Amino acid sequence: MTRFDRLDALRGVAIVWMAVFHFCFDLNHFRLLEPRQNFYLDPFWTWQRASIVSLFLLCAGAGQAVALRQGQPWGRFWRRWGQIALCALLVSAGSALMFPRSWISFGVLHGLAVMLVMCRLLAPAGRGLWVLGAVAVTAPTWAAHARFNSPLWDWTGLVTVKPITEDWVPVLPWLGVMLWGMAAMQWLLKARPGWVQGPLARGLQPLAVLGRWSLSFYMLHQPVLIAGIVLWLWLATGRLPL
Repeated sequence: MTRFDRLDALRGVAIVWMAVFHFCFDLNHFRLLEPRQNFYLDPFWTWQRASIVSLFLLCAGAGQAVALRQGQPWGRFWRRWGQIALCALLVSAGSALMFPRSWISFGVLHGLAVMLVMCRLLAPAGRGLWVLGAVAVTAPTWAAHARFNSPLWDWTGLVTVKPITEDWVPVLPWLGVMLWGMAAMQWLLKARPGWVQGPLARGLQPLAVLGRWSLSFYMLHQPVLIAGIVLWLWLATGRLPL
């Protein structure tokens, strides 16, 4: 299937931004940032997290539109879906070791696995995707209820109390962002194909390469960053951080 370098590069921007964000988070976790930062409440950090997730999901929705336009069969879809689902389980296991009290039960990969299937099924809605996206984005403001305040229902996003977790990307409102990405790409492919299919400047090619390997980069970047920080601390102090 034909790759769209411009879409891959946009996904690469999200990856680089994510890596910088996580590096700052890791430095803070190991008490190497002064003053100490609150990544859970400080708008400077929460806004960035929301923006990074939004960019990822917009690209994911756009990617589904491209795949369907090029006739991607369900078999190939499920193979990629299986990789994402397996990685989601590995993220849960790894986070449980590092953050046993706030492990990731439904993070970005968990949400992506569910929302990919929903986007695939909703793709024929065409322009209606804009409306469905708006409903999904606003749903937590008018459909939230205390009955969803349970680990069994956190994934819906309709909670009135946010769960304690290191990453939480529920279906609502985030499905709406992904649907908007799909709707935007469907329109671009019909009305302005040159905007997404045109050549990419040579200096931006590394971003496109990163974008093509986004899942591998996502799974490897945190272990590498954390290992690097731990090694630096050990070399600098002669002790491993507890």
